[in-house]
Parts: sequence; C-alpha cells; structure tokens
Amino acid sequence: MKHVIILGDGMADWHHESLGGKTLLQHAHTPNMDRLARMGQCGLLRTVADGFHPGSEVANSSILGYDQHVVYEGRGPLEAASIGVELADDDLALRCNLVSLDGNLLRNHSCGRLETEDADILIKYLQDELGSERVHFYTGVQYRHLLVIKGGNKHLRCTPPHDIPLKPWREYMLSAETPEAEETARLLTELVYKSQVLLKYHPLNAQRQEQGLDPVSSIWPWGGGYRPRMAPLTHTFASQIHTGVVITAVDLIRGIGHYAGLHTIDVPGATGLWDTNYAGKAHAAIQALRTNDFVYLHVEAADEAGHDGDLALKIQCIENIDKYIVGPIMQAVEEYDEHVAIALLPDHPTPIDLRTHTAEPIPFAMWYPGIEADAVETFDEDAAAHGMHGLLQGDQFIHRFMSLDFTHSVNPEIF
Repeated sequence: MKHVIILGDGMADWHHESLGGKTLLQHAHTPNMDRLARMGQCGLLRTVADGFHPGSEVANSSILGYDQHVVYEGRGPLEAASIGVELADDDLALRCNLVSLDGNLLRNHSCGRLETEDADILIKYLQDELGSERVHFYTGVQYRHLLVIKGGNKHLRCTPPHDIPLKPWREYMLSAETPEAEETARLLTELVYKSQVLLKYHPLNAQRQEQGLDPVSSIWPWGGGYRPRMAPLTHTFASQIHTGVVITAVDLIRGIGHYAGLHTIDVPGATGLWDTNYAGKAHAAIQALRTNDFVYLHVEAADEAGHDGDLALKIQCIENIDKYIVGPIMQAVEEYDEHVAIALLPDHPTPIDLRTHTAEPIPFAMWYPGIEADAVETFDEDAAAHGMHGLLQGDQFIHRFMSLDFTHSVNPEIF
C-alpha cells in the first residue's frame, strides 16, 4: 500500500462569534475533506511536545514520527539542507527573516509580498557588506533566508518574528541563555542593527515605498541550531517506504524532507502564499504516487493567512485545498489499481485572533479503500475529537497511518 499525507499548514483555528460560534474548518465549504472524514477514521493529534515552541519545524517533524528531544535543532539547519548548504559540525545555522518595521513596532514578519528575486539582491548586498569568513548570508525563498555563524553557540533566546506582529520589536531581541552564548548574541545583535542602516538606504527599498509596499527594514535571526541527526523514513518504515517525496514551497519543509530521506518535487507557481498553485501540487502528488511509496504534500497558504489575521482569506485557502487538492487526489487514488492510504491534517492551529501558532491538538483523518469508518461525519476540530483514534501524540499517528492495510483496519488497542 502507498501512502500520501496532505498537510494544510495552520488550518486549525478557534471558534469565532462572527461565524456563529464555528471554527473556520466548520464554516468553510469542504465537501471533500468531510467525505474523507466520513469514509475514514479520525482523531486528534498533539504535534507539539511539552517544552517546545509550536513551530512548523517541531509540528511537521513530529507528524513524521521524530522525537524532538532527540532531533530538534531549530529551523536554521533545516533551511540550510533545503537550499543545499552543507553545515560543518561547528556551524550555527539560523533562519534569517527579512522583516518590516514601523518605528518601534514589527509591522510584519514577511515584508508583505516580497519576491525572491528582490530578496536575493538584498541578501547578496548584506553578504557583501556584513559577511566574513565567519558570517555567511544565503538566499532562501521570499522573506525566508539563512544566516550561518561559524563557531556560533546555539543557546540563544530567540522569538520568531511571526509571534510578535505589531509589538515592540526591541523587547524581543535575541539574547544569550548561557554565558557561553553571550559572544554569539552580541555578534548577531550587531548584525541586526547594521542591517537596518544598510537596508534603509538601499534603492530597492525606495522603489518598494514608491509602489506602496512595506519596506524591508531589518534581518531577524532566530531558530538557530546545528546539523540534526534524523533517521530516514526508509529506515524507520523499511517494509513500507522504498522511495518517497516531499512537495512544498517552503524551505523548512524541504529541509525536513531532506533529512527524512525524501526527494523534493518543485511545482511551478507554488508560492507558499494564498495564491499558490494548488492544482499543480495535487497533480504532482498524483504523478509521484505512480513511482513512489510515500508522498508528503505540504500547503502553506492557510498558515500565512492566519499570520495576516485575515479570516476571509484563510477560509478561502481552506476551501481551495479542499477543491483543488483533496478532491482530485481522492478521485485519482480511487481509480488506482494499487491501494493508496490518505491522511489529512494541519500541523498546528494558527488562530486568526492570535496571528501565530498554538500547541493545541489538531484534527486528522485517515482513509483507504475498504477501511472500516468510525462515526465522524465532518472534518473539523470538534468532530475529530469523537473519532476512534482519540488523542494521539508523539509517533503514534505515523505508526498507525503506516500500519493501515487494505485487508483489515488498524486496531488502536495494539499500539
């Protein structure tokens, strides 16, 4: 049996008075997600272990079964793997956002709509002005980039910029958690302030402001760590996965896929935003299943809408995932000669009201032709709580999903 996971980043949310007390998944028109839940088995999954920040790097790697106490090294090393930067043992890799400031406030974590081509000009400029044998800036995608400090100490207190929209940014500047990390913290703080001076007068910023776009005001390093040690999924599930792929527009997820032993498929027009190529991602997944055993299809759109606090846009993103991804994939695999199991879930909630991630359990549904369905009728946070799988955590989800067999239903009692 082949397996495909459809991951709608940040789809889960809270109940909203403006929606009659419903969550966004309950309010959105999602006939295909509901059909998957109705025909399959559901439950809740805790993707963020106690003591860990509810970031996508934690949630997505947990979904794939990785113990964060063993593998967690922050976002930076995953970004490095995604763009082909090989880290030495003493390299500290940090995610490096380009952010927009408004005086003392962090206007947003992404400079609004920043194209990679423009970001590349600025990152190369910063490397020319601030780079050295020890400091290296690397271009990633859109506002997401990489900063590598040779000999850096990872024991830093860093706040993800998407956690502090419209808050006083100076109050959240990185700092050392241990005396050994103080030199690294001073270096990074100096780079942040120097970047603000350099970027303020760059011609590209003048063009952006003339066009009414948010300025690129500063770098924001965070999520630092060293090269992680993750066993490939082909080892963990040797009898089920011989080849697998990851489909995403986000460097972080590509990095997880790299260390998990998955090949990356790039989809033209996949942006990581609300206007991503949903249909192209579905087509890529369907084609990949013909020659691979495992597909991890990640869609960032709803998460970005959540960070923007845009309720209508997030609902639209959820409905686009339902119409252009879940529906076509279900239709395609039902016609396959070989059985394919589908799992659908977000990685974490990104509540509109909060505009950042939370660690609450998320709903999941899993299905394959012939599975014995539970009593759940719709795909949402409340309904999934009554599914036959109850509340899972750690690697329980991936092991149950990979154990699905078309000759019988998984028995939760054996795990």
